Amino acid sequence: MANFELNAEVRDVKGKGASRRLRREAGKTPGIVYGGDKEPTQVTLALKDLNKAFEDEGFFSHIIKLNVGGTSENVLIKDVQRHPFKPVVLHVDFQRVSATSVIKQHIPLHFINEDTCKGVKLQGGKVTHNVNDVVVICEAGKLPEFIEVDLADVEVGTTLHLSDLKLPEGVQILELTHGSDHDSAVVSVDVPKGAAASDEDGEEASEEAAE
Repeated sequence: MANFELNAEVRDVKGKGASRRLRREAGKTPGIVYGGDKEPTQVTLALKDLNKAFEDEGFFSHIIKLNVGGTSENVLIKDVQRHPFKPVVLHVDFQRVSATSVIKQHIPLHFINEDTCKGVKLQGGKVTHNVNDVVVICEAGKLPEFIEVDLADVEVGTTLHLSDLKLPEGVQILELTHGSDHDSAVVSVDVPKGAAASDEDGEEASEEAAE
């Protein structure tokens, strides 16, 4: 079930001072594993392993096999605290899951065929992204890595909303569970304002010439 794997150690020493020493002296990142029918477990992970894993976008939306003290658990990343300007992960929260655990998770949107979009290539429009990810509800085993938004046939003046997204079976968008008035815009294709103004000026000039 898990496509990614990480190794961790049980952390006995706690507190901000101990966490700073771990990061500074041992190249370790503190974390916590919670959920399920077990007590939370404080852990440490090698920062280099985390940085390498974080290079893959799918790491944040996949079940991870976390090896801790000789045992393995299936987890999801629920929160990552990063240093504001250094390439340092300060803390990671993991949630225990099973294949049938119903979860909420941020999933990235992949916008495809923008360069061949009808509204752009043939009608001079411009693509505007309103959101780049969505929160979904589903069983952990059905969690998608990403959701595609195909712009190939989208024309100028069109806005795609959350309800227009094609979702895998068993996956819902959290926002839409609150009602149709939460059907937010995802992406739109519109004529750039400068181009629209130029067109209007051209039309006025043509009308004046005709007069």
